[in-house]
Amino acid sequence: MFGPGVFSLRPRQILLLCAGCDLLGVLALAALLDSFAGMGLQGQPTWLAAYALVYIAFSWLFGSYTLLRWPRLDLLQLLVRLLAATLATALVVVLFYWLLNLPETFTLAHRRVQLVLLSSLSLWALAVRVLLWRLSRNRQRQGLSPLEHAEREQQRLLPAHLPDQALGLEDIPWSNPLSVQRQLKRSADVALALLLLLATLPLLVVAALLIWLDDRGPVFYVQERSGLMGRSFLLFKLRTMCQAAPDAPATWTVRGDARITRMGAFLRRVRIDELPQLLNVLRGDMSLIGPRPERPELEHDLEARIPHYRKRHWMPPGLSGWAQVCAPYAASVEEAELKLSYDLYYLRHWSTALDLLILLKTVKTVLKARGR
Repeated sequence: MFGPGVFSLRPRQILLLCAGCDLLGVLALAALLDSFAGMGLQGQPTWLAAYALVYIAFSWLFGSYTLLRWPRLDLLQLLVRLLAATLATALVVVLFYWLLNLPETFTLAHRRVQLVLLSSLSLWALAVRVLLWRLSRNRQRQGLSPLEHAEREQQRLLPAHLPDQALGLEDIPWSNPLSVQRQLKRSADVALALLLLLATLPLLVVAALLIWLDDRGPVFYVQERSGLMGRSFLLFKLRTMCQAAPDAPATWTVRGDARITRMGAFLRRVRIDELPQLLNVLRGDMSLIGPRPERPELEHDLEARIPHYRKRHWMPPGLSGWAQVCAPYAASVEEAELKLSYDLYYLRHWSTALDLLILLKTVKTVLKARGR
């Protein structure tokens, strides 16, 4: 049924093939609707093409193409993303119909047409993605090295086994300054950070008061961290530890650390101590999602002992990240290397959809009080 050409396609080419199938699906459904219901969709080729392009754009934005690269295909998650893309496309069509005051003959805005397209196009897109995912997975299993196989199965890149030339700055999606997803990420960071800051302001006030009542010490903790491309910035947190001497050396924070105060232990479990970093997001020091920023004095040792460590600076640091939701809190060089493997995977596979997944996993962690 499929020749060797399909199996030899690269991942990006498979994504383009999937988008082409989506375009074909819109045209085929229009022909079927015209044949069986006489809706006249093919008489509006410009609008039909625009509908298809808008649908493809929303499918890309909601990550239904990105899922083709994932080692495990979640059918429910895929269907939700496809429905979201179709609903968003329908809303855009209705909005144009209303704003431009289009005539009744503009059948794309009719409820019946929208309902048929919503259901049939989602099912078509689901079938196409499942088929292409299976074909690409079969090809990948045959041609993957053990390192590549581990990357797809464990969703991380092992720094000790990764050649120097295997991950360059030009290989990560973030490196394209004209990327629509990159611009959307910053816009979403500002909007969400502002909303979260306003929504959690009463909580921050209460937490600050409890910290002060606990030991009458400072409420906030400001520390130098490494940001994008290694540039230093001041990170804001609620203080959860006893005050250290100004000349105290940097040390790992371990589970059950005696320096953590009674109130601090609770704040760290529910991640409330991280909320002041929303100010860092608004200032542009950080993103909501990205590799966690580390102290420069610790990084000097980590860079010397762990290959590729400095590459985690190639994206803005985040409040949460792929390593934070997949690996335990790092309290040693070995655990830092484990977390780096997830950070490197995030760099190579970053997308809006992956950020949304991390955001959902972070919310789950907070609700279950699984913070360190």
